[in-house]
Amino acid sequence: MSGGGPRYAPFEGKPVEPESLLLDVRKEKIDRVVEQRTRTFTVVLDRLEDSFNMAAVLRTCEAMGVQEVHVVINPEAPFLPNSRVAQGCDKWLDVKLYKSFAECREHLKGRGFSLYASAIREGATSLYSMRFDAKVAIVFGNERFGVSEEVLAGVDGTFWIPMRGFSQSINISAAASACVSRVMAWREEHLGKVGDLSPEEAQELRERFYVLAVKQRKRIFKAQQP
Repeated sequence: MSGGGPRYAPFEGKPVEPESLLLDVRKEKIDRVVEQRTRTFTVVLDRLEDSFNMAAVLRTCEAMGVQEVHVVINPEAPFLPNSRVAQGCDKWLDVKLYKSFAECREHLKGRGFSLYASAIREGATSLYSMRFDAKVAIVFGNERFGVSEEVLAGVDGTFWIPMRGFSQSINISAAASACVSRVMAWREEHLGKVGDLSPEEAQELRERFYVLAVKQRKRIFKAQQP
């Protein structure tokens, strides 16, 4: 799934500059969003099966500034986030799909990421003890079975969310929301900012968002073609 999501496929030809079709206030909003985007922290979803959870995690990531979400597909449940929950947030994200965790791990490791899986087990680190000043990917597992043994064998470590009540587990979408919020708060407190795109990455994303922000863009751009 390329940036923009499945319903926002690229199109050919842009005779008119997209930014010329946007109000200044909209462009300013896009610029602020891009400034706060990160590609050095990401979320991995391991074989989710509930479309509501899929969508809720995507929406949390987009809202909090996470640009990429990596998905290990469940062979028994296609990755189809519920559109009523997602509310179109997928168009602003880079959602990358993999047939196996090994494939996902190879991609992220090749980019210098450390991987940590959410799992309550002996030796797991408290989320509140983790640092997020380097490239980190956190992995959330299947709603019923958690992360797979393959994931546990391939990550750099495991972590858990300290809980204060009788309940010792929460829904995957709630867990993702708690973790992403914690990471972004940590980065802002310790690094002074959340966003970390290079000038080149920021410009590429800005141009893409300008296009995606144009309503009825396909009809408009098609009408402008010679």
